Amino acid sequence: MANGIRSGLDEIVVPFAELEDPRSEINLRHPLVSVVVIALMAVLAGASGPTAIAKWALIKEALLKGLLPLPNGVPRKDVFRRVLATLQPDAFQACFANWLQSLRVAAAATTGVDQPVLAIDGKTLRRSHDKRRGLGALHLVSVWASEYGLTLAQVATDEKSNEITAIPEVLKLVDLRGAIITIDAMGCQREIASKIVAGGGDYVLMVKGNQPALEEAIETSFTDANEAKATKTKARRLTTNEKSRGRQETRCYTIMPIPESMSKFRKKWSGLRSIGRVVREVECDGKQTRETSYYIGSMEPKVSVFSESVRSHWGIENSLHWVMDVVFGEDRSRIRAGHAAENMSFLRRFVTTLLKRDTSKSSLKQKRKEAAWDTKFLEKLLFR
Repeated sequence: MANGIRSGLDEIVVPFAELEDPRSEINLRHPLVSVVVIALMAVLAGASGPTAIAKWALIKEALLKGLLPLPNGVPRKDVFRRVLATLQPDAFQACFANWLQSLRVAAAATTGVDQPVLAIDGKTLRRSHDKRRGLGALHLVSVWASEYGLTLAQVATDEKSNEITAIPEVLKLVDLRGAIITIDAMGCQREIASKIVAGGGDYVLMVKGNQPALEEAIETSFTDANEAKATKTKARRLTTNEKSRGRQETRCYTIMPIPESMSKFRKKWSGLRSIGRVVREVECDGKQTRETSYYIGSMEPKVSVFSESVRSHWGIENSLHWVMDVVFGEDRSRIRAGHAAENMSFLRRFVTTLLKRDTSKSSLKQKRKEAAWDTKFLEKLLFR
C-alpha cells in the first residue's frame, strides 16, 4: 500500500519542491515539502487546523516515514502553524496550478462541458477577526468552476468592500479562455469586464444600484420589449418551475441583444452584446415574494446559456460556501496568524475538489472520516 501512495506522492512533491521556505535556518528540522504534503493529507482526512494536523501526523507516523523525508520524525503543531502562517499564498496556490489544470481537463472530458461557468464570489470567515490587533474578519474572493466542482484560485482581503480590487487580482490567476465569468453586482465594473474579454472569456455581470444609469437603461429596455415587440427586439425567454418541500419557485429568464437606445453603453463596456433579466417568484408557507435582477453579457443572446450561467452562479452558495461551513466548519475557525487563514482556506477548497470527484454515495463528511480510517481510501482520493 505504501508503495502505491509513494508513487503518487512523487507527482505531488515535485511542484512543492519549488516553494521558497519562509522559515529561518534554525527552524529547518523538517523539510518544507514534507510539512506541506502532510498538511494536505491531514485536511483531507478531517483535520481543521495545525493542532489537528499534528495529531493526525503523529498517529500516522509509521506510514508517513515510509513516504516522505522526515529525518527528525513528524513535525509538531508549532511547525505546521509557522509554515501555514508564513507561506506566501500566491506561491502556495501556484504549486497547485498544474494539478488543478489536469483536474479541469479531466472534468471537461467527463462532463462534456467545454464552456464552463467560472463564478467569482466572496465569502467572509466570520470568526477570523482579531480585535486585539485591530484586524477585521478575513474576506476571500474565489473562482469556482461550477460544472467541474473546482476552486481554481482565491485572493484574500480584510474587507468585503475590497472585492472590487481583489477581483482583478484573482482573474490573473485563472485561464479565462473559453469560459463564462459570472460576478454579482459589486464586480460590475468596466475595468473588470475589459480584463475578462482581454483574457479570452465572456462575462455575465449582475447590474444593481452601483451602476444606476446602466440599470435604468436595462429596465427601460425590457419594459419597452413587450409581447408585441418581442420579435422585433429578438428577446428570448425561458421559464422554469421547481417545487421542493412546500416551496414553489418560478424563474423567468429573458435575454436580448443590446437595443439601439443603449448604444452609448456598448462603447463604454468592452464586448457588450446582450442584456438579461431574471424574475424570481417564490411561494412558501402561504407567502409570496418577487425579485427582479438585471444583467449584462458579452456573449450572444442565447437564453439557455444565460439561464445556466445565472443558475451556476447561484449554486456557489450550496456547492462551495455551504460546504465550507457545514463540512469544514470554516465560519467557526479562529485561525488568523499571518497567512494561515488564507492558506488553510485554500487547502479546504482543494480538498473539496478531491472529495467531490469521488463518485461514491457517501457524504463529504463521511468521506473525510473514511480517509482518516482507511489508507487505501485516502490514496484513492489523492491519486484517482
